[in-house]
Amino acid sequence: MATLGWLYRLDDDNRSDFNGNNRNLNNDNGSMFGIALATRTLLMTNETLYPEIYNMSNLILAYREARKNKTKKSYLIEFEKDVIGNLFKLHEELKNQTYSPKPLVTFILRDPKTRKISKSAFRDRVIHHALVRIIEPIFDKGFIYDSCANRKGKGNLFAIKRFDLFKRKVTNNLRSEAFCFKADIKHYFEEVNHKILLAIIKRKISNEKVIWLIERILKNTSKISSPPPPILLRKIKECP
Repeated sequence: MATLGWLYRLDDDNRSDFNGNNRNLNNDNGSMFGIALATRTLLMTNETLYPEIYNMSNLILAYREARKNKTKKSYLIEFEKDVIGNLFKLHEELKNQTYSPKPLVTFILRDPKTRKISKSAFRDRVIHHALVRIIEPIFDKGFIYDSCANRKGKGNLFAIKRFDLFKRKVTNNLRSEAFCFKADIKHYFEEVNHKILLAIIKRKISNEKVIWLIERILKNTSKISSPPPPILLRKIKECP
């Protein structure tokens, strides 16, 4: 009940922007909680990692990240009918280790490359963000500087600038030719060896409950066949 009272006080400070009786958990004023969480992350040990994942402040921030640019989606509207109740349910499921992800929904997208998309339920995406928020700093510091995908402070613009720097180094700032190797690993996420992946993760994380959660997410391979949304169907029909 103390946590619930704290959550309501948080809402009273930020004011409500939900319809009906829902409490506001989306205001950007929550940045102070992000700073506090980042500070706690620096002080965490392997023993305290798991409680930080289901910590309510972490779940709130994870929910905010998961909902970005999706405010009109039907699954988000449904989740937000009782956003506090749903977040507390996830909190309890993680705390008691009763959490089980819902089956993935899959569809084929051609844009123009054919890809099989496996989509997690929104509640599971909140869990993904909650997990990543805690374990990302552990792994990020081990990545090479020029690894850009899904890293804070990096991205496409950073990658382009780095490419331009290397191009000028290779050509000695002359107008000579330079080459770049572009490659992709086919079906990587579907075919990556989970045993090897978990072995790599365990080099950094020894907390059994965190490993349990990661395994629950990785083993969620049962899929429900579903047709793509109408807008994707139009794209598919337009493809030669």
